[in-house]
Amino acid sequence: MSDRPLNIVHTESSCGWGGQEIRILTEAEGMARRGHRLTLLCPEEAPIYSEARRRGLDVVALPIARKRLPGVRALRRWLKAHPTDIVNTHSSTDSWLAAVACLGWRAAPALVRTRHVSVPVSNDLTTRWLYTRATRHIVTTGERLRETLIRDNRFPAGMITSVPTGIDTGRFQPGDKAAVRRQLGLPEDAFIVGIVATLRSWKGHQYLIEAFAALPEDLAGERPLHLLMVGGGPQEENIRGQIRQLGIEDRVTLPGNQQDVVPWMQAMDLFALPSYANEGVPQGILQAMLCGLPIVSTPIGSITEAIHHGETGLIVAPQDTAALGEALARLVSDEALRKSLARAARDHAREHFSLERMVTRMEAIFRQSLQGVPGQRQ
Repeated sequence: MSDRPLNIVHTESSCGWGGQEIRILTEAEGMARRGHRLTLLCPEEAPIYSEARRRGLDVVALPIARKRLPGVRALRRWLKAHPTDIVNTHSSTDSWLAAVACLGWRAAPALVRTRHVSVPVSNDLTTRWLYTRATRHIVTTGERLRETLIRDNRFPAGMITSVPTGIDTGRFQPGDKAAVRRQLGLPEDAFIVGIVATLRSWKGHQYLIEAFAALPEDLAGERPLHLLMVGGGPQEENIRGQIRQLGIEDRVTLPGNQQDVVPWMQAMDLFALPSYANEGVPQGILQAMLCGLPIVSTPIGSITEAIHHGETGLIVAPQDTAALGEALARLVSDEALRKSLARAARDHAREHFSLERMVTRMEAIFRQSLQGVPGQRQ
C-alpha cells in the first residue's frame, strides 16, 4: 500500500465543546506531523473553529450546523474544488450532509465515520444506508461501542474498528502538587477530589457533589477535603446552585474551562467521573491515568476498557450517590490503595492509549478505506 501523503478532511457540525472536538484537533495535528494535509470544515460559530485557528490548523467555515440543503451544497462545492482522499465525519448532522453531498459523484472521497459516544443508533433503512453504504468504514472510540453496533444494529463487523482516543504521554505526567497548587491558587494542605469534564448532566457532577458533601470533613485527617471541578458548560448554573444549597461553597473550586488542564490534574489527589450516559473512553479519565491519579468512575460506554475495577481504578454503579461516596471514602482513607491503583493506571494508559498509537491506527484505516475508490491513487 502506498505511503503517499493523504488529503484528509474532518467535518464537525457540533457547536459544543468537549472530548470529541479535542480528539478531532489532536488527531489532525498528529496526522499533520506525519506529512498529511488536514482541513477541518465546521460552522464558524463552533468553538472548534476558533480553536483550530489558534492551533494553526487549516479550517474552513461552512453552514453545516443543521441538516439543510445549503449545507449539502456548500460541502459538495468545497469538496469538488479541493483534492480530497478521506472525509472523516464526526456528528450525525455532518455525516448526513457529507453522505448526501457525495451522492452520484463517481470519484467522491471515501467517507469514514467516527462514533465518539454510546448513544444508540437507529435501525431504520436510511440510517443503515448511511452507515453501511455511504460510509467506507466506521470508527468507534471504544470496543463496547463497536460491539453494540454489531449486536444491536447488525452492521458488518469487518467495517467497524475501535480506536480509542490517544493522549500525549509526554505532556500528561505526574507533577509537583505543592508547586502547581501555589501556581493555581488552590489550598496546599487540602486533599483534593477532582473532575475535568464539560458541565453536562450526564457527566454526573450532581452525584459527585452530593457524595462529596456527605463525606466526613476529617476523613483525610488534618487535611481538609476540597472539591475541584474543572470545565464549563450548560449545567454550570445548576451546579453552582446545588453547591450553594449544600453550603459547601468554601470547599469547592470551579475555575471554568481551561486551555491547559495538565496542572489542574497534577494538583488533584483523586479523580472522579461518575458519568451515566454517552461515553466512549473519556479523555479526562485517560489524562488522569497518565497523571498518576487514582480514579473512581462508572461502567458506561467503554470506560471499563480503561478502568479495570480494583486494578486501575474503582467502578461504581451510575447515579448511585451512596456507592460513589463509599468509593471516594475508601480511596481518601487508604493511601496504599491510591498509590497501587494510580501506578497500574499510568502503566496501562501508557501502553494502550498513547497519541501515536491512535494516529497510527487511524492512518491505516484511512489508507485501507481508499482501496477500490474510483479515481483514487493507492
